Amino acid sequence: MDVQAVWDRLQQVADPEIPVISVVDLGIVRDVRFEGGECVVTITPTYSGCPAMEVIAQEVRQELARAGIERVRLETRLSPAWTTDWMSDKGKAALKGYGIAPPAQQVVDISALIRRRGDEPAIACPNCGSSNTQLTSQFGSTSCKALYKCLDCREPFDYFKSH
Repeated sequence: MDVQAVWDRLQQVADPEIPVISVVDLGIVRDVRFEGGECVVTITPTYSGCPAMEVIAQEVRQELARAGIERVRLETRLSPAWTTDWMSDKGKAALKGYGIAPPAQQVVDISALIRRRGDEPAIACPNCGSSNTQLTSQFGSTSCKALYKCLDCREPFDYFKSH
């Protein structure tokens, strides 16, 4: 099996907290390589101490074992820290389809240097598309999400925070 085939298999590993997005599309998988007959997969948690990382590691090992790769080493890389900029467009679309608003801006965005208070980007409702939304809580169902409500369709929704 070659490196591209491993990447393709890892597309089958879903994030345990958001099952519609793969760990590849989430940007957690940083690198895949072979060293002396061992498959080395480098991963970066979405934030330090993320409780899902142990489950993700187990699922990566199981998926690669199903592909016939028995020798797997997972390396955790914390620097540079994971950022929502690493999410694929496919992953962001999957979040929206699941009812979670994807990040509204890139983390590396110099517009924040000139933006005035109150000029934050509007968070569009993943249900109806309206930008008439309001932050309810900085923390949603997980620490990487905030809770919003749509003032038009009245539905609450999670927003995957840019970080």
